[in-house]
Order: sequence, then structure tokens, then C-alpha cells
Amino acid sequence: MGMKIKAKMKDGVTEVKLLLSSPMVGKEESETKKVPVSYLTHVTAKVGGKVVWEASTGPFLSKDPYFMFNFKGAKAGDEIVVETIDDKGAKDSDKDVIK
Repeated sequence: MGMKIKAKMKDGVTEVKLLLSSPMVGKEESETKKVPVSYLTHVTAKVGGKVVWEASTGPFLSKDPYFMFNFKGAKAGDEIVVETIDDKGAKDSDKDVIK
């Protein structure tokens, strides 16, 4: 898995663009395409240990899903940490500094 995070501050609002790397293949697609089941089940973004955005996901999303979200309460220089969990319980995380 992998991810790309871009976080920018503008007028007190942080805009985050998040691209996740995952095949997002559910059981039905797995059987028809003869590929293993593999998808993200949860995505969480935190700043200073506080959750600022989260999503429960599943195989209904397209391959390599893209998310964009905004939140208030951070400042330039803060670190945003994005954590994912997949259908097998594997965890991944990455971080970016808010510009």
C-alpha cells in the first residue's frame, strides 16, 4: 500500500488531498477477475493526535481512491498523519507537514 498526502492552509482552513494506493477488490470482483480480495476498510486523519477526518470504506470504491477534505483548527507547520486499515487488518500510515 501507499499514499500521497498534500495539506495546505488557506484562510484558517486546511485542505487535504489524499490519494491512496489499493486495488479495492471485493469478493464478487475477486471471483470474476480471479484476483485476491483486497480493499481498505478504514481511513483516519489526525493532527496532534486528534482525529480531524475519518471514513469507513469498502470494495465499493474505485481502485486507488482519492479523497479531498477540509478542516479547521490546525496551523501551518503542524503534521497531519493518515492511517489506513485493510480487510486483513494490516495497518499503514504516512504523514505530511501542513503548508
